[in-house]
Amino acid sequence: MNTVVTTAGRTKEEYILKAKEISKLLSLPYFNRQKKSISTIQKEQQANVLVVSNARLELYTYGSTSPFFFHPNSAAFRMKRLLNGEQDSFLEATSLEAGDHFLDTTAGLCSDSIIASYAVGVEGGVHACEKEPIIAYVVDEGLKNYKTNNQAMLRSLRNIRLIYQDAVAYMKTVPSNTYDVVYIDPMFEEIIEEASNFRVLREAGAHDSLSDEWVSEAIRLARKRVVLKAHFRSTLFDQYGFKREIRLSSKFHYGIIDL
Repeated sequence: MNTVVTTAGRTKEEYILKAKEISKLLSLPYFNRQKKSISTIQKEQQANVLVVSNARLELYTYGSTSPFFFHPNSAAFRMKRLLNGEQDSFLEATSLEAGDHFLDTTAGLCSDSIIASYAVGVEGGVHACEKEPIIAYVVDEGLKNYKTNNQAMLRSLRNIRLIYQDAVAYMKTVPSNTYDVVYIDPMFEEIIEEASNFRVLREAGAHDSLSDEWVSEAIRLARKRVVLKAHFRSTLFDQYGFKREIRLSSKFHYGIIDL
């Protein structure tokens, strides 16, 4: 599905210029909004619509009235709990420490990468791969520009480097033992109702299946462990040799390969 770039219904010249810049950067056509609705533009252009406004970037997939945009989402609540001294199941699974280097091979909205960034601190590093260029750009701009008074959140956002590349292709270019922890969170094989806010991401994002090469490259790059997150019914844990951590109250589990 093609994508066009446009502005909000009411806009200023600076955002028109910004929309045109983004269209060139992503090699997408620019569409003059002319007060047309998103659904009208979708039908006329037979395309997804990326909207540039003063607040944020919004991607409307074809036929959808709900946009994909960057927001810390659950990471904000999780960080608040961490600041209050509570535990986080992701950090328990990854065992990340200050100064560690972490690779998220399935960035999405970077919710887990944000928590990883908080754990490793400014002396550590977080890289996250996203192969779909429009999704990657929306998330990357959010990481760079999202405003909050929470300084811990701000540091965590700014310390993430987004890699606009397929994870396996990227990992092949990286020396062995570059990262302490490599993380894999493929699109769930089964829809989880609680994750309904990720519907647009599912529609627009990549849906690559986990492979032998993906896991073997992750093992090659990780000094400490590789962590897989998947639906509790998933066969991936047994298929690829991950030791599953059972979470009775959750519909997803973590699997670990210690190195």
